[in-house]
Amino acid sequence: MSDVSKQPPTDGPPPQRWIELEGVVNMRDSGGLPTHDGGMIQPHRLLRSDNLQDLSETDIRQFVEVLGVSDIVDLRSDTEVRTEGPGPLWQVESLTHHHHSLVSDDREFNPREALALQESSDRPTRDAEFWTTHYLGYLAARPDSISAALEVVSRSSGGTVIHCAAGKDRTGTVVALALDAAGVPHEAIVEDYALSAERIERIIARLLPRDLYGVALRRQSVDEQRPRPETMQTILATVQSEFGGATGWLREQGWSSEDVTRLRERLTS
Repeated sequence: MSDVSKQPPTDGPPPQRWIELEGVVNMRDSGGLPTHDGGMIQPHRLLRSDNLQDLSETDIRQFVEVLGVSDIVDLRSDTEVRTEGPGPLWQVESLTHHHHSLVSDDREFNPREALALQESSDRPTRDAEFWTTHYLGYLAARPDSISAALEVVSRSSGGTVIHCAAGKDRTGTVVALALDAAGVPHEAIVEDYALSAERIERIIARLLPRDLYGVALRRQSVDEQRPRPETMQTILATVQSEFGGATGWLREQGWSSEDVTRLRERLTS
């Protein structure tokens, strides 16, 4: 049976970050992360995950009854969603699904792009600069999807789960912006992002049997998919220098000060 511990009250110790379910390997709660003003992200408001296709009936009950999830934000491409088919959560009437792809779907889907895989063996091994460029590409190519995903978080009546395939790259970028807008210090955001490295072997093992990802992943080492703290440090520093942080970036997308406040309060109050 899945084990998801009840979260402690907000004046107690930080809640357990990892959420152990039968059908995922990279799900965790942002609850407990500190904010600059001495507050913290509230438990069960913002969760991040890998693909949700394999959830069991027990997992689904945990989603609804324990975690209080009301909204699912799917960052995968149209091709990924179509190929994988509707997951078990689509049968849950209390959940609202939002599809905001971070991959441009006006051309044939390329799993290398979705998983940030290098295209050929003669390219240099990916380093922090490679990943930084890739993540900043999400902001440049699909700011509409990122903005829409964060609006879902700001208006959710319960918890919001943001996910993609692995739950580390596309999901990591969107969650990092949400946390930055909520006032979480950069070092805590970096730590949250890098936690996926602890489970990278299990993440890859889940994707390998799937036709859409397996062929491309077999050509890469596990270490090349491992999240690096310096990548997120550079992303946050770049957003800060160019836009004044996630808040400034959202204002560039047309958010009002009231919209930004709504997101911050949703996550911290």
